[in-house]
Amino acid sequence: MPVPHADLEPDVRADPRLILALDLPSRADAESMVERLGDAVSFYKIGLQLLAGGGMEMAKDLKRRGRQVFLDWKLHDIGATVEKATAAIVASGACDLLTVHAEPQVMAAAVRGRAGAVGAKIIGVTVLTSLTEADVKELGYGLGIEALIERRIRQAIDAGIDGVVCSPHEAAIARRIGGPKFLVVTPGVRPDWARADDQARAATPAETLAAGASHFVIGRPVTAANDPRAAAGRVSAEIAGL
Repeated sequence: MPVPHADLEPDVRADPRLILALDLPSRADAESMVERLGDAVSFYKIGLQLLAGGGMEMAKDLKRRGRQVFLDWKLHDIGATVEKATAAIVASGACDLLTVHAEPQVMAAAVRGRAGAVGAKIIGVTVLTSLTEADVKELGYGLGIEALIERRIRQAIDAGIDGVVCSPHEAAIARRIGGPKFLVVTPGVRPDWARADDQARAATPAETLAAGASHFVIGRPVTAANDPRAAAGRVSAEIAGL
């Protein structure tokens, strides 16, 4: 549902807990969106779609311009490959957050690859927010979504990574287990004035933060709005003070 055109209130500034997903067809489209958003967003997610179209160079450019970058690349391979890929990404200085799949060997390899670098945080993807209980069962897991996510959170802590990605519905579990400094990044966030789209386990930004999330990722409710800057400002205004 389009957001009505409105100017961003002068006292509303980018909330660093809001990560804007640049899930757009090309770097040119993404650059245009960043330009339109201006000071309404300070943290951007670059995923696989943009990776193939200059995403790494754009990440470096965003960092040079003082923005924070979340490389949502969900690394998943044999340990040696994940270790080397993580080392190369961290050495580039192109990100603040990097995702890997929350499997013990993968997470441990990413930690080895990061070595002593302090700039980039590694977070483990627990269960994709598009999956339902039926989907998880069909994949062959003997656990339900909540139990599977809890196991992966504990494995993430054991591996020494900085946090996890989970849906808003499991954010409270991650916060309870991980403690106050654990990063809990939640996709599947939709303001109550937006459609759920393909997210099976969605919640509003306020609900997500109240549940224990440290950050939330939002995309189409902002990028598909008539006025993306006003939409981002509306989200920041809704969570101000939380």
